[in-house]
Amino acid sequence: MPHPAQQITIQEYIDTVQDDKKRVERISEQIRQLSGETQLNDLNKSLQSLLRGVSDIVSAVVISELGDLTRFDSPANLMAYLGLVPSQHNSGDKKRSGNITKTGNGHVRRALIEAAQAYRLPARKSRAIKKRNEGLPKEICNIAWKAQVRLCNRYKQLICRGKNANLVKTAIARELAGFMWSIAHTVSRLA
Repeated sequence: MPHPAQQITIQEYIDTVQDDKKRVERISEQIRQLSGETQLNDLNKSLQSLLRGVSDIVSAVVISELGDLTRFDSPANLMAYLGLVPSQHNSGDKKRSGNITKTGNGHVRRALIEAAQAYRLPARKSRAIKKRNEGLPKEICNIAWKAQVRLCNRYKQLICRGKNANLVKTAIARELAGFMWSIAHTVSRLA
């Protein structure tokens, strides 16, 4: 920087970003440790299986905010609870869908929409995903792989149709919630 005050300011910004990164790493590590001690640890591991974008943090957010996903009777109920379903405007014979309702748990909704961005890439089993799959029942791995293939293809289809990227991520998040519901029911049945 040409002026010493500018150099000091930019160095302060750099130090702040580095300190914040270290803080996020510390908090993330604490979340990982504590999530292994919960009653829903099997569900936590299963949600991370092959679900791309669903890391230990996203899984911990979903479980800590919603608890046991089997309390929802259907995936549609879970999606509605999260506010990921379109609003409806009815007048006589006319039915129009609007924006998502945004009712329910916004924290989980944001985490799922963030996770949905990972489906912009082609479906594949990375080393990290294969490692997360170790010791999980084959049935859960099959559901998760089916989810990854479907959601990656769906993302690509919607983008090719010219849909807005935010709308696409929301649609993928809605379906991701449905697959999480399915995995939760499989885990409870196998337990």
